[in-house]
Amino acid sequence: MTDSGRPPVDGGWMVSPALAGAVIVGLVGLVAAFVMSRPEPAFVGAPLLLAAALAWDRRPPREASVEGGTQPRKTVEVEEAASAPSATPTVAVRIAASAVRHPDAVQVRLELGGEAPVDVLLTPRAAERIAGEIPLVHSGQQRLAAAQARELGADASWASEPGEQAELDRVVRPRRRPVRALPLPARLLGLTGQHISTRPGDGGEFRDVDLFHPGDRLRRIDWRATARAARVGELYVRRTTATSDAAVHLVVDARDDVSGVVADWSRAYPRPALSSLDVAREAAASLTAAYTAAGDRVGFDDLGGAQRVLPPRAGARHRERVLRAVDLTTATGTLYQRVRSPRLSPGALVFVLSTFLDDQPVTLALTWRAAGHRVIAVDVLPARDARDLSARERLALRTIELERRLRLQQLQSGGVEVMPWADVPAREAALRALTGGGRRR
Repeated sequence: MTDSGRPPVDGGWMVSPALAGAVIVGLVGLVAAFVMSRPEPAFVGAPLLLAAALAWDRRPPREASVEGGTQPRKTVEVEEAASAPSATPTVAVRIAASAVRHPDAVQVRLELGGEAPVDVLLTPRAAERIAGEIPLVHSGQQRLAAAQARELGADASWASEPGEQAELDRVVRPRRRPVRALPLPARLLGLTGQHISTRPGDGGEFRDVDLFHPGDRLRRIDWRATARAARVGELYVRRTTATSDAAVHLVVDARDDVSGVVADWSRAYPRPALSSLDVAREAAASLTAAYTAAGDRVGFDDLGGAQRVLPPRAGARHRERVLRAVDLTTATGTLYQRVRSPRLSPGALVFVLSTFLDDQPVTLALTWRAAGHRVIAVDVLPARDARDLSARERLALRTIELERRLRLQQLQSGGVEVMPWADVPAREAALRALTGGGRRR
C-alpha cells in the first residue's frame, strides 16, 4: 500500500485515481465532441463527469476533533490467538481493522509468515474479524504478521491516508536434538567437570600406586601395597585421575541464510522451506544443551557481527544467555569481514557452523587449528532442491557445489574435522567417530 503523493483534500482524504481519471476522460470527451461536431464523444464524457460530480458531493466527512487533536481514522490490531493442537507447529493470528468514519470499504495490506504482501478489499464489518493460522517453518526472530489499512469512500473515489502498520513479532526457539556423543578437545584444562583428564587428582578412575608425598591425603593410603613393600616405613598411596571440564566455542556464520530450494536463493520472498540458519540454530542449541548438561563451559560468537560474543562459562544462567543469543541470530545480508580472528580460550574445542559458500569461515577455522585448537566444521547447508532450475542455473549450481567441496577438502587437509548436520544418519555417525578418535590421552 503506497501513497500516491497527492496531498489530502478534505480531512485526510485523497482523491483516488478513479475519480481523477473520470474527470480527465470526461473533459476530453466533451472537448472532442465540440471540436469534431459529433455527439458520440459527449455520450462518453458526460456520464463520467456526472459520476465525478456525485462522488465529489458524497465525499466523506471530516475527522471529528477530540481535545484539540483529531480522532484517529482507524486502528489495526494484530494479536496472537489460541490455536488448536496440530501435527505441524502453527500459530493463530487475529487481525482487526476498525473504521470510525463509516466508509464503504476498507483496504487491508497483509504480510503473513514472510510471504509477499497482499491487498484485500473488505467491508468494515469483515475487516474487524480477520483470523487465520500461520505455519511455523523457521526458527529465530521473525515477523509472523503485519497489517496496514486505509478507508475507501463512495465508489472508491476517495481514499484515506494509510494508517500505521501493526506488526506481530515472535522469537521461535529451534528444536533441540539429543546429542549422545560429545567430542572433546585434545586437552582438558578445567578444574571441575565430568570428564576424566590425564593429570592426577581427586577423581574416580584408578591411575597408579606411588610413594606417599607431603600433601597426600591419609585416606588414600593403600595398606595392601604398603604391606607388600620391601622397605619398612614406606607408605604407598592410591592415585586417581582428576575430573575436568571442556571449553567449547560455538561460532555461527549468520552472514547469509539460504533455503533448500535453490531457485529461491535470489527471490525476495522465498517459499517456506528449511534454511541454513534454521539448521545452524538447531545445531547450536542442541550442542549448547548437551555440553552444559555435562558441566562444560560454552561460548558463542556470530560471524555476522561483533555484538553477540559470549565467552565460555558454565551454569544455568549462562546457558540461557547462550540459547537466547542463538534464538536471536538472524542473517545480516552483508559481507562482514573480520579483521582479526576472535580470541578463544586455551585448548578450546571450536564448532564452526557455516554453509562454506565463501572463504572467510575456512580461513578462521584453519587459523584456529594452527593455534592448537581442535576445530570441527559443521556443514549446515540443507539438501538442495534443483527441480525448478534451468540448464544454465544447474551449471551454476554445479560450480558452487564444486567450490564448496574444495573448501571442505582444504579444511580436512589442514586438520579440521568436517561433519554434516542436516542429514541425521550421517550426523550420528560423524559424532560417534569424532568422539572416539578425536581426543589424545
